[in-house]
Amino acid sequence: MTSSPIKLIVGLGNPGEKYAKTRHNAGFLFLDSLCEQLGISLKADKQCFGRSGKAVIAGQEVRLLAPDTFMNLSGKAVVAATQYYKIDLAEILVVHDELDLDPGVARLKLGGGHGGNNGLRDIAQMCGSKDFARLRLGIGHPGVGRDVAAYVLKQANRDDQTKIEHAIAESLRVLELIVQGDFPRAMNELHTTLAK
Repeated sequence: MTSSPIKLIVGLGNPGEKYAKTRHNAGFLFLDSLCEQLGISLKADKQCFGRSGKAVIAGQEVRLLAPDTFMNLSGKAVVAATQYYKIDLAEILVVHDELDLDPGVARLKLGGGHGGNNGLRDIAQMCGSKDFARLRLGIGHPGVGRDVAAYVLKQANRDDQTKIEHAIAESLRVLELIVQGDFPRAMNELHTTLAK
């Protein structure tokens, strides 16, 4: 799968104050940080079942979307946005929490499985393909499978939260490269920086 310029960035999470600072909302946290950096805000968007906005990144217009459908039904919002804005799946970056990476680690990935993330699973099923780019933000693993649901819906401790926020900041630093479709360079810079 070759990388394409990105026209839509989707941050995954669950809406509502109850979930605002939980590990599962790392994708929302990424969008919040991006919006703060750019001085923009997301607005309610019934057409796309979430909150959306428009940004200019690396000289290109990019749509931002935070689905309000809850994590497990993220595909509904993504399909609506791709149809409404006429965006191909290859032009989407999905930002999500990743159990298989430690807090403070961020990794770019093109295509692949869902790794147990129900948001990714639903997007792949609803879109009929898993060929979209992902930015995986590590949140760590509780160690036991049966503890995962409770773990992702809890707030990270202060140390882990600081690490997650650092990974988001480093990801934003290479976002222009990602948007331009220069994934090899973006991956190299991001993965090298966070490995130090």
